[in-house]
Amino acid sequence: MSIVKASLHGAISIVNAIATGKGATLGVSLKVETEVEATSGKGIVIESETKNLSSRLINKVVEKIVPKNDLEKTKIRITLNSEIPTGYGLKSSSAISSAVALACAKLFNPRLDDSQILVTGVDASMETGVSITGAYDDACACYYGGFVVTDNYKRKIVHSEKGPRNLSVVIFIPKSRKRGNIKNLKTQSMIFEQAWNLAKNSDYWNAMILNGLATSSVLNSDPRIIAELVERGALGASVSGNGPSIAAVAKKDNISSIKKVFSSLEGKTVVSDVNNKKAEAYEL
Repeated sequence: MSIVKASLHGAISIVNAIATGKGATLGVSLKVETEVEATSGKGIVIESETKNLSSRLINKVVEKIVPKNDLEKTKIRITLNSEIPTGYGLKSSSAISSAVALACAKLFNPRLDDSQILVTGVDASMETGVSITGAYDDACACYYGGFVVTDNYKRKIVHSEKGPRNLSVVIFIPKSRKRGNIKNLKTQSMIFEQAWNLAKNSDYWNAMILNGLATSSVLNSDPRIIAELVERGALGASVSGNGPSIAAVAKKDNISSIKKVFSSLEGKTVVSDVNNKKAEAYEL
């Protein structure tokens, strides 16, 4: 019997990639941990407290990483613990698929490098319909941490750097999961292209605010919340992913005034650090 544990972190959007296929993200310290245990037998067993988890996605990742002859004679038990709420635009599926891919690679296919492991999760996300663009930007921020600016269709990191340590990320998770029609984001593709160009030149906070105003006007969120967060001291603020969560990045002294913006809304607020730590896996 062998067991491998892998851990990596979530991320928030700086620029949404759906309109143009180009995105930017920032790693946050919300954590995903997975343990993959291999014993003789057959089948894949998934144990998780995470609701709305796509077991099809996880099965697809395992099938892509584990060689066929190993699958035939191994029972693979996957245990997942995630601090990232699923279905709110906080990159939970990218984090989970990358964590499973990393642990399975360490156990069954140690020759795979980081980019091959990452792409497996991205491919699996597209093939199971979990993501439209494959969310390469999300997967990279979850895997490497820091700021990542990507071209998702080319599967290329265009720019990346460590995120500032002295900042916190305030994330509001609304009670209602309602979100607008994400296909309509394409109508604003000029704006998303501009936001992406800002991010590419490390002007992340203006990119994030521009992205926030554009996405919230399309996805049934209130753009005034973004404006108010900036007034209260947020350096950057945006709907994260396709929503409905909203993230604001601020200096630690401004956190309480940022939280006040969300206090009248129904939902919960989580404060996270910026994450610069790369994914890791080790045998237990």
